[in-house]
Amino acid sequence: MLISSFSFAFDGAFAKMLSEGMDSVEVVFFRNGITMCIVALSIVKLPLKQVGGKPWLLLFRALIGFASMLVFFYNIAHIPFADAMTFSRTAPIFTAILAFFFLKEKMGLKAWIAVFIGFLGIVFVMKPTGFMLSKTDLFGLFSGLGAALAYTSVRELNKVYDTRVIVLAFVSTGTIFPALFMLISEVYHAPMFDFMMGQFVMPKGIEWLYIFLMGFSGAIGQVYMTKAFATTRAGVVGAAGYSIIFFSLIIGIILGDPLPDFLGLFGILLVILSGIIVAKEKE
Repeated sequence: MLISSFSFAFDGAFAKMLSEGMDSVEVVFFRNGITMCIVALSIVKLPLKQVGGKPWLLLFRALIGFASMLVFFYNIAHIPFADAMTFSRTAPIFTAILAFFFLKEKMGLKAWIAVFIGFLGIVFVMKPTGFMLSKTDLFGLFSGLGAALAYTSVRELNKVYDTRVIVLAFVSTGTIFPALFMLISEVYHAPMFDFMMGQFVMPKGIEWLYIFLMGFSGAIGQVYMTKAFATTRAGVVGAAGYSIIFFSLIIGIILGDPLPDFLGLFGILLVILSGIIVAKEKE
C-alpha cells in the first residue's frame, strides 16, 4: 500500500505539471484514455466472466466517479497538492456515513467521533470566511463525496460484474465526456464551467513523457492497491493508504507549493487520524 500511495502521489504530480500547459479536462482525458486502452486490451486477452444485470448502477458509478475525478484534477491545478489530496481522502469518512444510511451498516460511537474529527480537520484545511466556501473548497468536498458514492456502488457491482467492466465503464466515461466538453468549448465557453471546459492543446515535447508517466504510475498504484487489499485486513491497508498525503505534501513542496500553516497542517493530521480510525472500525 505504501508503493501504491507513492505511485498515486506521482500520478497526481504529473497531472499537476501537465495542468500548467493544458486545461484540467484535457488532463483527465489523457489519464482515462490510457487506462481505457489497457483495460480494453486485457478484456480481449482474457474473456469476461460475469452475471451482470445492474446497468443503471454501473452507469451511475461511471458518471459520479468521472465527476469526482474532474473536480479533483481541477483542484490539483489550482490549490496546493497536499490540500487537494486531503480533500479526496475524506472518501472513507463519507463512505462510512453512506453505508450507515443506505446499506444499514452499524457504526459505533468511536466511528461517529472519527467522522466528527474528519470534518473538523476539513474545516481547518478550508479556513472558510464566515459561511462562505470557495469554489475549490466545494469541489474538494464533492471529490470526497463523489468518490465515496463510487466506492459504495462498486461494493454492489463487484457481486455481479467483472472488475474490468466496472473500471472500463468509468474510464470510458472519463474519456468520452472530456472529449465532448472540449469540442463544445470550441464554440462556447463560460468562466463558471472552466472546470469542465477547455480547448484541446496538442501536447509537445516533455508533456508526452508526463502523460505516459501519469498513466503508468496510476496503473502501478492500482495494481499494488489491489494486491494490498488481497493480502491483509482492509483496516490496515486503509490506514497505510493515508501515507499518500505525506507523499503529496513533500512532492507539492518540491513543485513549488507553500508550506502549510499550523492550522492547515493540523487539519490534515485530523483527517488522517479520522480516516485511520474509520478504516480500523470498518474491519
